[in-house]
Parts: sequence; C-alpha cells; structure tokens
Amino acid sequence: MVREQGIDTILAHAGINSDEATGALTAPIHFSTTYQHPEFGQSTGYDYTRTKNPTRSTLEKTLAAIEKASYALATSSGMSALVLAMEIFPVGSKVVAARDLYGGSFRWFNQKEAEGRFSFTYTNTQEDMLKAITEETDIVFIETPTNPLMIEFDIATIAQKAHAVGAKVLVDNTFYSPIYQNPITLGADIVIHSATKYLSGHNDVLAGVVVTDDESLYEKLFYNANTTGPTLSPFDSYLLMRGLKTLKLRMERSTQNAQAIVAFLQEHPAIKEVLYTGKGGMVSFKVNNQDKIPTILNHLEVFTFAESLGGVESLITYPATQTHADIPREVRLSYGLTDDLLRLSIGIEDVNDLIEDLRLAFDA
Repeated sequence: MVREQGIDTILAHAGINSDEATGALTAPIHFSTTYQHPEFGQSTGYDYTRTKNPTRSTLEKTLAAIEKASYALATSSGMSALVLAMEIFPVGSKVVAARDLYGGSFRWFNQKEAEGRFSFTYTNTQEDMLKAITEETDIVFIETPTNPLMIEFDIATIAQKAHAVGAKVLVDNTFYSPIYQNPITLGADIVIHSATKYLSGHNDVLAGVVVTDDESLYEKLFYNANTTGPTLSPFDSYLLMRGLKTLKLRMERSTQNAQAIVAFLQEHPAIKEVLYTGKGGMVSFKVNNQDKIPTILNHLEVFTFAESLGGVESLITYPATQTHADIPREVRLSYGLTDDLLRLSIGIEDVNDLIEDLRLAFDA
C-alpha cells in the first residue's frame, strides 16, 4: 500500500517528473495551441490547447490532489471559475447563499437574477441558511470564512442538509486555501478558488480553479470549459504551479503575522472591533472614527492600499469603495458591512514593521 503524501510534499513536487522525455525537474511550458496527430484516428490526448494543455494538466493534477479531489480545472480568473461552476446548473435553479459575499460574486449573482437565470435567497447566519434550504433548493453557495466579515460556516452540517433535499453545495475556499480547509472532504460538491490570491501568492497571476470529486459534474464542467474557453494560459499555469510550491509556508507565516497584528488591534484605542477567525491571513476591523480612514490609508508605508489579497505583500482594502462597491450601501449596512470597516491581507514581512506601520497611521 502506497502511503498518501502530505500536502507539503505534494506542493513542493508540483510539476516534478512531468517531462519523461528529458527528465527536466521543472515542468516545461507548452505554448503550442495545436498538436500533431500521430496518424489518422489517433491522438496524443492533446489536440487543441483550449481543450487541454500539458502544462495546465500538470497544474490541475496538483490542484486536485491538494483539495483531496479527483478533478480540477484551471481557469482564467476567479470570476470565470465561479461562472463556470454555476452555469452547469439549469435555468431557473434556486440558490441559497450567504449574504456576506465578495462584491464581484454579488454583481454576477445580481445580474443573473435580473435576467431570470437564477433566483437567490440570501442568509446572514448558518442558522438562517439551514432554515432556508428546502425541497425547492438546487444550489447552496458558501464563502467560508466570508468576505469581509470573516463569518465561518460549518460545511459538513450545511452539506448534510443540502444533500438531504437533493441540492448541490458550492464552496469558495479562497480565504483558507487547502492548507486550512478541504471542503470536498466535508461534503461540498464543487470548490472554487480565486487562484490569483493565496494559491499563486505573488500578485502576478490572474487565475481561478474549479474542483470536484464527482465525475458527472466534472464532465459538465469540462464540456462547458471547452465550449466557452475560460481556460488558463500555459505561462500562467506555470506561474501558478511555481507559486503553489510555497503555499503552506506562506499561509503559516501570514497566520503567525495576523495573530500578532490582531493582538495589537484589539488593544488599540482607535479600533472598535476586530474580525478574525484565528487562522489565515485575512483580518477585518472597524475603527471608532470612520472620518479618519482616508488619513490612515494615506499614512501607511509598509501596507499597500490596494484591492486583492493573498500575496506575500501586506495589503489594506476599503471594501465600501473597492471590492464591495457594487453592493448597494443599504444592503451592505443591513448585514454589517459598514463604512467604518477596513480589510487587511497580511503578508510575510517582519510583523514588527507591519504593527509599527499601523500604529503610526492610527496616530497620524
């Protein structure tokens, strides 16, 4: 019996031994868009790069392995991963979703509901979500922890209720990554990532991932991906594979830094509330005086005021005007995404530099 490898080994060995012809340690980048048939009626398994690409296939094998699933598809962005996953379901499907969502997900959901493609029931808590899942539910969509309020949902409990009524469960695992959470093992049917974030980790790749352990779902996903073409380029597949090699190290360091920063924030008089789950690099906090937010943002030097998250560099985001600007203000306020909230993506810098940067900005 072959022992199952640990995630550290799987990540470090991403792409190794993938080139039998030369024995190259690093996976080669196959730029070709088309592939020669050995002879009539035969194929190497690769015909056209939209359908399948050797570099992307090597990446997808690693992505499936770290999510403890059988199948993965790498896409051109996190949003293309979301759209690919959702559009395998029929027109008119009824969706139960967490209210606290990434603004881009809300924007697409809102558009599809207006078009009559899907109908949505939004819930603020796990208790509300469990009550909302009925015999009419087709899809349950969860971000856990949520963005940016950092609310956790029990995937196993929700999946049990959803499956009992015949619904499928989709989980956005971007914030925790496979280092801290494997939704497939907890009952999720499909897992998505914005691989631009932690999986890549260097703010230089736009990518998404769709993962499933269900062969029938994978066949639908693969068909749609081949038909509509949201596939990841060979070079970006290589960059994402390279980023994956340090995923565990980066997640551990960002968690360590985040825990120290949370301890500082909880004691600072400028801070009203700190939102953190205890692991991962994402921290949100609310300030006592929201009028000071521009001053805080303008005085930071180590933190970068920018959208996105999950890179080695620490970022600060103002969701009300950036990532969640497309959510109507009255909707945001109704579930706690207020204008006094800032979101941190903690990187791997010296944590003392990060804390001092925040201290000076708060005191400016």
